[in-house]
Amino acid sequence: MRKRTMADIANKEEQILAEAVRLFRQKGYHATSMQNIADAVGLQKASLYHYLPSKQALLSKIFERSIGALTQQLEAINASTDSPADKLRRAIESHILALCDQLDTYTVYLSERRSLSTRYHTRVRAEGQKHAQLVERILEEGIARRQFRAMDTKMVALAILGMCNWVYQWYSPEGRLTPQQIAHIFADLILDGIARK
Repeated sequence: MRKRTMADIANKEEQILAEAVRLFRQKGYHATSMQNIADAVGLQKASLYHYLPSKQALLSKIFERSIGALTQQLEAINASTDSPADKLRRAIESHILALCDQLDTYTVYLSERRSLSTRYHTRVRAEGQKHAQLVERILEEGIARRQFRAMDTKMVALAILGMCNWVYQWYSPEGRLTPQQIAHIFADLILDGIARK
């Protein structure tokens, strides 16, 4: 019998995550059992625990995957030499494109995050707060450079993220607008509202 390589293990983990996302979105987190996931990937339930210790750990890993990449993009946007308006436009576009590209994952993240235990929820919440701080930093830079009007940057950052996150409720790949078009509309709306007159 061929010994499993690290690549084999990584591939199986990817398969487990993909099937978990599909099942969590289809049935809901609480209605999906580890047995359901094991059946979907062709493993015995006991074997599934070699890859992930619990359903909570599985959900947490899905969340970390979905929001970790976005954090890196927002950090890169913040570090760029673009104008605050361009940074904010890119931040909104990155968020919308990530959500629409990984719609199942973000749907599970945004609808099931309260299902996490305190230990996992704290980590995921911290990542979400980091997103808000990164957007807030762009807004503060725009105010300092007299491109944006004075505002409560914390509230506006949360409003921007809330608007972007809510897309998961209604976006469809078959819809009349592309993710880029949605991002453009959102960015215009926000920038028109905060521009220094």
